[in-house]
Amino acid sequence: MRSQPPPADPDHPRRLCAYNGGLLARRRVRRILELAGWQVTAGLPGPEDWVGVWGRSPTAWRGEWVARRTGAPILRVEDAFLRSVLPGRIGEGPLGLCLDSSGVHFDSSAPSDLERLLADHPLDDTALMDRARALIARIRRAHLSKYNAFDPAAPLPDSPYVLVIDQARGDASIGHGGASAARFREMLVFARTENPGARIVIKAHPETALGRRPGHFDASDENPQVTLLRAPVSPWALLEGATAVYTVSSQMGFEAIFAGHRPRVFGQPFYAGWGLTQDENPLPRRQRKLSRAQLFAAAMILYPTWYDPHRDRLCEAEDALNALEAATRAWREDRAGWVACGISRWKRRHMRARFGRHRRLIFRHRPEAALGTAERTGRRLMVWASRPEAAALPQAVRLEDGFLRSRGLGAELTPPLSLIADDLGIHYDPNHESRLERLIEAASGLPPACLERARSLRRMLVATGTTKYNLPGAPLPELPAGRRILVPGQVEDDAGLRRATPLCGGNLELLERTRAANPDAVIIYKPHPDVEAGLRSGALPPETVLRHAELIASGADPAALVTACDEVWTISSLLGFEALLRGRPVTCLGTPFYAGWGLTQDLAPVPPRRRARPSLDALVHAALIEAPRYFDPSGRPCPPEAVLELLASGQEEAPPPLRRLAVVLMRARLMRARRRRKR
Repeated sequence: MRSQPPPADPDHPRRLCAYNGGLLARRRVRRILELAGWQVTAGLPGPEDWVGVWGRSPTAWRGEWVARRTGAPILRVEDAFLRSVLPGRIGEGPLGLCLDSSGVHFDSSAPSDLERLLADHPLDDTALMDRARALIARIRRAHLSKYNAFDPAAPLPDSPYVLVIDQARGDASIGHGGASAARFREMLVFARTENPGARIVIKAHPETALGRRPGHFDASDENPQVTLLRAPVSPWALLEGATAVYTVSSQMGFEAIFAGHRPRVFGQPFYAGWGLTQDENPLPRRQRKLSRAQLFAAAMILYPTWYDPHRDRLCEAEDALNALEAATRAWREDRAGWVACGISRWKRRHMRARFGRHRRLIFRHRPEAALGTAERTGRRLMVWASRPEAAALPQAVRLEDGFLRSRGLGAELTPPLSLIADDLGIHYDPNHESRLERLIEAASGLPPACLERARSLRRMLVATGTTKYNLPGAPLPELPAGRRILVPGQVEDDAGLRRATPLCGGNLELLERTRAANPDAVIIYKPHPDVEAGLRSGALPPETVLRHAELIASGADPAALVTACDEVWTISSLLGFEALLRGRPVTCLGTPFYAGWGLTQDLAPVPPRRRARPSLDALVHAALIEAPRYFDPSGRPCPPEAVLELLASGQEEAPPPLRRLAVVLMRARLMRARRRRKR
């Protein structure tokens, strides 16, 4: 009976003796193994030790020889099926590993742990099947695969066509999967014979397209009927246009199953033999018939060991998928590079870390210089949305802080953990369509998996009391009894306020109109934190406020304040959105991004284009998941869940001395300007 690997126990790891550079030297691989309860080391194994081997790699014989001589059991390690943005040969670490004590998933000579799961596990748990279907929907929607350095919008061959999937020559999954190089030629013959007159598209392997490894087909195979596709296109988009799919043992054949195909398989990959493929070389021992959800659950949820690089811990498949989505989005949007204009100097170091990871970010002061540099270098343009340069560069992508921003104010030079990049307009200007508007418009058609993710994020946000700035708040004062209306003040020279308020002149008018419409209510006024800090305009004298309100909640925790009140009246404050998240009715005197969708009472004109009626969770998905890009403190792309945990944890770096000095000088400059205005 083969020994089974120990359960994950980082506190009492079992030694894993390795003789392969990938296991010994690759930090991400070592870390995943460590978290899974293994201590990777060189040397000979003792009585309780295991031997670690990388799949069926050219160096696997070393560990196999040691295992035979010592009787130590073997743990075979391979990349999981959602790996990274770029191929491993370029140096990017995996998001998960397949740790197999029986064999290797692509080696059909003996059952692997994955094959045993597929053959013997009940795979009948409703919650597990629901998770599998949800993950399939998310992976398809986000166009994710094992490697993800492709553009989902890249042009595709004209459909219909028959898809033949090539693989890298010499790949271990071919020979150990019951096939050979000759099978690729045979597969092409079958594709042409079984589809007479049809167009054949041969999809090159990503590493072949990058020139890293040769494939089985080359330009000599092309003719009027056959096209060799080397371009990095989405596998899901390519599968959608195919009428039939032929593969030897490629993972893309696995994906073809979830794209609705029944691929013709010429090898013996792990996904063949379960009633979901047409098998040219079937394995007699595989007799069970599985559904797509059962196949996915075993291969993508139960079998791999997934890793969350942002929290440095093992995780479920959903968390690994979140991380891959964020990294893939960053590559797809940043790979061409950026030229930035209208970016404050203090932000530039942070912007380089966030948008310059794949190609250097270039800053230009003047709009005409930025435009010229972008045209010469093929980079895209970005500009801070509220700066005058935005009007001079209408073709640029506009940047603004996201809605889960930081632990500290932007006016105090705290760098943001989220940014919104809008290629149509900007979310706070209702006079023009924004990308966020389009996302909200489309959110009504989101699959249940996306809505469930948004619901979980919203619940976590409410439970942790997280808001945009997450400043330490004073305890709530004793609030008067009655129907409490929270009125959040705003920065009166803020671009969002100026553009979203055709019928309301500012904080004082907001208070006046709230009182006029609610004469018997208890009105609580919350000044904006930037205004309270003396960094922006919009302050009202206390005696003026108290003519219309019962209480000024200075420095109070906004989340606790929203929870303690019955409703919110606002012009366009984000606190209105945060009130919606907490189930409070919201009345808008302006037209913020969350108004006009049937979720608020709107007293200002609403653009007629806002016709959709999304649910609250659909709005959350658009505003907190799809629209912003999130970053950890180092600038690496990460999912919103990781940023929310960071903000909720209270961890905050002390501001560097130069930043503190800059804030002091900025406050002094503002005070001088106010004194001059009073004179």
